[in-house]
Amino acid sequence: MIAFGPIPSRRLGYSIGINHIPPKHCTYACVYCQVGRTSHLQVSRRAFYPVSQIIDEVGKKIAESDSINHPIDYLTLVPDGEPTLDINLAELIAELKVYRLPIAVISNASLIDREDVQDGLLFADWVSLKVDAIGEDDWRKINRPHHHLSLPSILKNILKFRNRFHGELVTETMLVADVNDSDEAIQKLASFLLKLQPFKSYLSIPTRPPSETWVHPPDPSTLQKILTVLSDELSFIDVLFEAEALDFISTGIISEDILGITAVHPLREEALKDMLRRSGKDWSVVDQLIASNKLICIHYRDERFYMRCAPGRDSS
Repeated sequence: MIAFGPIPSRRLGYSIGINHIPPKHCTYACVYCQVGRTSHLQVSRRAFYPVSQIIDEVGKKIAESDSINHPIDYLTLVPDGEPTLDINLAELIAELKVYRLPIAVISNASLIDREDVQDGLLFADWVSLKVDAIGEDDWRKINRPHHHLSLPSILKNILKFRNRFHGELVTETMLVADVNDSDEAIQKLASFLLKLQPFKSYLSIPTRPPSETWVHPPDPSTLQKILTVLSDELSFIDVLFEAEALDFISTGIISEDILGITAVHPLREEALKDMLRRSGKDWSVVDQLIASNKLICIHYRDERFYMRCAPGRDSS
């Protein structure tokens, strides 16, 4: 399923998600990734799905949302892997314009030093670039990049893209305990963001099951110190520490919508129950998906999450 949602987001309102990269083709193998370990670590761009197929599936999902009078604020490229690996990125974004909705891309920024990647992203209205670490050692520990990637080149070209892009540019930083939460790491981050001057810089912590079980958020006192330091220096800092809202809905077949969302967005049990209630369905839908090996339950931080089955995902 390529198009899913609409899904609620504090950043983008309600968006139709576009999963145009199969699991798990990525340039990074981030320790905190919520969609499992990277099975295809790569930097070579290629086509994954025909652009016409993606456009058609997005159109169907928009029609489903319209049929229940549900608003759509964005079309968001948020796949199982890195969206800029799609060599048809520019064509895809340009073709999506037919729906007259703003287009967002959530990227890890790893290929931003490629001019063709920058050119493709210029078609978008809102772009999020990952900036987890400014130091080489921290970057390698948290993002575990493909060996052909260069952090100095990525950072240099994030700044270059900022000068070329006329939409809203935001950054996102995932804070992981004992990896990128030191005083030195935070000061380097602040210095880079001050130079970049994005529209917003979002700080996140792991709230869903990560690919590596040792990953945890910084302790409350460390988080408070980080927020104090960054807020004092940067007016555009914002936080995404809270759990997701209970606003997930089904626009068609509930089982397909659950699988489409959980492929890229693990759902807490509470949010999934609310989604079923809104659709007039009961928990037997989930039981059937689990029994048919399409959905798995994962325990993390004393909570239960539900994810679509894919390579590299195991219940625990």
